[in-house]
Amino acid sequence: MFEIEIAPGKRARQAYSFDDIAIVPSRRTRDPEDVSTSWQIDAYKFDLPMLAAPMDSVVSPQTAIAIGKLGGLGVLNLEGLWTRYQDPRIQLGEIASMPEAQATRRMQELYSAPIQPALIKERIKQIREAGVTVAASLSPQRTAELHKAVVEAGVDIFVIRGTTVSAEHVATRDDALNLKKFIYELDVPVIVGGVATATGALHLMRAGAAGVLVGFGGGAAHTTRKVLGIQVPMASAVAEVASARREYLDESGGRYVHVIADGGVGRSGDIAKAIAMGADAVMMGSPLAKAIEAPGLGWHWGSEAHHAVLPRGERVAVGTVGTLEEILLGPSSTSDGSMNLFGALRRAMATCGYSDVKEFQRVEVLINRG
Repeated sequence: MFEIEIAPGKRARQAYSFDDIAIVPSRRTRDPEDVSTSWQIDAYKFDLPMLAAPMDSVVSPQTAIAIGKLGGLGVLNLEGLWTRYQDPRIQLGEIASMPEAQATRRMQELYSAPIQPALIKERIKQIREAGVTVAASLSPQRTAELHKAVVEAGVDIFVIRGTTVSAEHVATRDDALNLKKFIYELDVPVIVGGVATATGALHLMRAGAAGVLVGFGGGAAHTTRKVLGIQVPMASAVAEVASARREYLDESGGRYVHVIADGGVGRSGDIAKAIAMGADAVMMGSPLAKAIEAPGLGWHWGSEAHHAVLPRGERVAVGTVGTLEEILLGPSSTSDGSMNLFGALRRAMATCGYSDVKEFQRVEVLINRG
């Protein structure tokens, strides 16, 4: 990325979103049936390079199971309604039906109920007994407090997800989470994020992360740019973190850390572009919130939307377009990239002549200037 001088003494780097780039076909094409979209992190292999975002409007124990059986990985939010209420369907229905003017304040009230460690174990057990890989998420602030209950319950993949996560959090009021020590002591792979730069990603990789989330998540339901002024163009961020992965691969003597695009992935074309820029997989929220089975009932929101002090998200009406299976694997009844997401990825890879995800990371891209 080249720098632009905004004014004397202040420079900025040029960066690009997924909308700013285009994938270029090569001299070879393939049959889509000969293309593999599978990926593997640690000992866990998946048919689809995707994680369902840990958002209450997207992932319930039931949808985590369904997504797992379809080949993806559903990540359950362990600070959400599913660990605060024995049966949160009433609260979910209330969020889906309340007037816009009352939504944020009422969500703050609903999410003020205490997290129950017994429910953490119950939800993880429910997913595990269905025979799918169990992934669950905590924020950095809650990780030290609750991680033992999560690991004892039998989680397979642990996700630490926040607006921004660093390996060098500084706090004067209490002890900050020592990420390197924490990951070292766990017996499960840990995915951490978000980050937006090579420097931040390298710190997490050196701390032992098995995967790094690039971006700030939230996508369609995020207002972080308006509230904090923080935003990252995803194409540049993914490419930069992918370059850090190559550097760390050499530095560590061959340890591969997975790069997961978390944000800006709203359509099937965004998935293809994320992988083209170097991602191994994507984390998605709003595309899956449109499923008939989604617990948000046609609405979508993230944890930032009900922050007790400074909400940085909102409840968004996304509607419904089809079942989870139709959204992930088709068939599609729309032409806007909202369904058959991974059938579209398979076709994009085949059109460009690549047979698997890691190969497709090398595809040529151009800056799209309209």
